[in-house]
Amino acid sequence: MAFKSDIEIAQATTMAPIGQIAASIGLTEDELEYYGKYKAKVDYNLLKTKYKDTPNGKLILVTAINPTPAGEGKTTTTVGLGDALHRLGKKVVIALREPSLGPVFGVKGGAAGGGYAQVVPMEDINLHFTGDFHAIGAANNLLAAMIDNHIYQGNALQIDPRRITWRRCVDMNDRQLRFITDGLGGKANGMPREDGYDITVASEVMAALCLSSDILDLKARLGRIIIGYTYSGQAVTAHDLKAEGAMTALLKDALKPNLVQTLEKTPAFIHGGPFANIAHGCNSITATRMALKLGDYAVTEAGFGADLGAEKFLDIKCRMAGFVPSCVVIVATVRALKSHGGVDKANLNEENLEALEKGLPNLLKHIENVTKVWNLPAVVAINAFPTDTQKELELVEQKCREMGVHVALSQVWAKGGEGGEELAREVLKLIDTADLSHFQFTYPDEMGIAEKIETIAKTIYGADGVDILPAAKKQIKQIEEMGFAHVPVCMAKTQYSLSDDQKKKGRPQGFKITVRNVKISAGAGFAVALTGDIMTLPGLPKVPAAEHIDVDEAGKISGLF
Repeated sequence: MAFKSDIEIAQATTMAPIGQIAASIGLTEDELEYYGKYKAKVDYNLLKTKYKDTPNGKLILVTAINPTPAGEGKTTTTVGLGDALHRLGKKVVIALREPSLGPVFGVKGGAAGGGYAQVVPMEDINLHFTGDFHAIGAANNLLAAMIDNHIYQGNALQIDPRRITWRRCVDMNDRQLRFITDGLGGKANGMPREDGYDITVASEVMAALCLSSDILDLKARLGRIIIGYTYSGQAVTAHDLKAEGAMTALLKDALKPNLVQTLEKTPAFIHGGPFANIAHGCNSITATRMALKLGDYAVTEAGFGADLGAEKFLDIKCRMAGFVPSCVVIVATVRALKSHGGVDKANLNEENLEALEKGLPNLLKHIENVTKVWNLPAVVAINAFPTDTQKELELVEQKCREMGVHVALSQVWAKGGEGGEELAREVLKLIDTADLSHFQFTYPDEMGIAEKIETIAKTIYGADGVDILPAAKKQIKQIEEMGFAHVPVCMAKTQYSLSDDQKKKGRPQGFKITVRNVKISAGAGFAVALTGDIMTLPGLPKVPAAEHIDVDEAGKISGLF
């Protein structure tokens, strides 16, 4: 059989009208806002009316080992697991993040799953979708424009142009915009100052939208955003600039979750998309809540490895939303584990038990975090490749069982839901016997920011400690004096390693985490600790994925995956 690309598989699928998908989970035509035949938004106010007293379904979190060039397939597994549960007769709804155009045109590619475990229409989802990211970028940049206009018009608030912390944003990997000087060209064109851009998915507006419960909560969060400081050192907020009303108006529709379907017609909400190595890396609380109300099982994912995605999902999202996963699926591939063991990408198809054993501690550390730090039931999903040998699979299973964790082979990329039934049955078994009474966060609310950073570094990453640079210590002191001592911490760290050095694979030992900057995201409700050389606006690679994307005269897109 000829190999088909992800986009070719998606384009060959006959989708059901989105109204039909909605009806399968109890939504009526009047409760949908159509974006064409196959996409619709759903009013979040249903959570306060129609579904106010509906009990939640069971929440399943899909996470992974630290990503490698070999690929892990976390979104593919999430989609395939949802399809498998659907095949087993369960009422299931999937909740995913929206993809950013930065990775789509950069290195990573889209984020709609892969093979026969995808959400569709994948071209729309990976490109403009329903315009949510454009709205978020517009709200972010409206605030930036209002800041500079306030200064230009006389600066009644006495904002210090040297201490403006709010940056503009663009949903593209464009390193040229990281640091700029703007306001040039004379008095009529503004006040010259140093400025810069973040990628849209790193904007605090994105984080605030994803953590908001409704439009009034969103407006309040936007008003609390700190944009900079006065000459006397006082914080200035978006509310001080009277910006939150107009920002919220831009986001009115973006706040509503988007309903689509998988290749096997399982309902899926795709909504919000904060970066996981910079922001909190989870889809919106609203979409997850809706999935929990409309399905007996909600399958969701958290970005990158469990050290980033799962930690933030639990310590930030679950803390704010008040729910806990009934089961955690940890995705790994034999190829990726061999990569953690030092094997070059070109040689990953060859059996190498020695390298596999060397790379396995990365997986085992994530298992340890899930089962012994957070005290949650877990199953390891081995995302199968044809090159995996029986000996390699047996070695992974043996090491996992030594830690009391079951392993299920997942073949969802090649077989869709059928290839995930073994994993689905294991998940159902765990949920039926789950005792969530011992769940705990990584740290308590009352712990200070520096202590929270150190606890995450030592407990989740396995670091010996942290080096908080003098500038970061000063920032922590100021943040705590402003009344934010007890907020959660969002670690901005490389996704490729448990450490803050992306070259340290496996389970590194004898390292410290260096924190160079700490800032408060008062609207989102957490402090951000920037470690290592993490960038808030990535750049394109030498050969960007964009070079391979094209469209023909009929409007058919190719090369997107």
